[in-house]
Amino acid sequence: MLKPPGDEHFMKMALREAEAAFDAGEVPVGAVIVAQDRIIARGHNLTERLNDFTAHAEMQAFTAATEFLGGKYLDQCTLYVTLEPCPMCAGAAFWTRIGKVVYGASDEKRGFARLQEQLSDERLLHPRTTVVSGVLEEECSSLLKAFFERRRQQRFN
Repeated sequence: MLKPPGDEHFMKMALREAEAAFDAGEVPVGAVIVAQDRIIARGHNLTERLNDFTAHAEMQAFTAATEFLGGKYLDQCTLYVTLEPCPMCAGAAFWTRIGKVVYGASDEKRGFARLQEQLSDERLLHPRTTVVSGVLEEECSSLLKAFFERRRQQRFN
């Protein structure tokens, strides 16, 4: 019997989305949403292309997943995203009631976990949401570092 795909498999699919963002000149963050071991939604950053600061990978994936399912709750789904969600995306995840969030690289400056530590009575994610961090962290982090290094070089040339 075949073993169902695990977190690393789906994070690799999110990395493919991040690579598409990289190639398009967007901050390379990618996301996929999985239900019953099947990808039902994909997204990557589109903030530059759409000129919309809310067009993060997670937001694109949430919209696609709820459209696919025909409902606004994703409690039976898992979000795989290459970078720790920001507070905006964590808030959106709260409202979707996503069952699980798996992320690759931590975001020490803008990630939700640091803000969550400062909040005593508020939760950024739904109480039933499970969080797993550090899946393929090196690969996710390397892509982000390469993007910003390239951007710095372009500014000086």
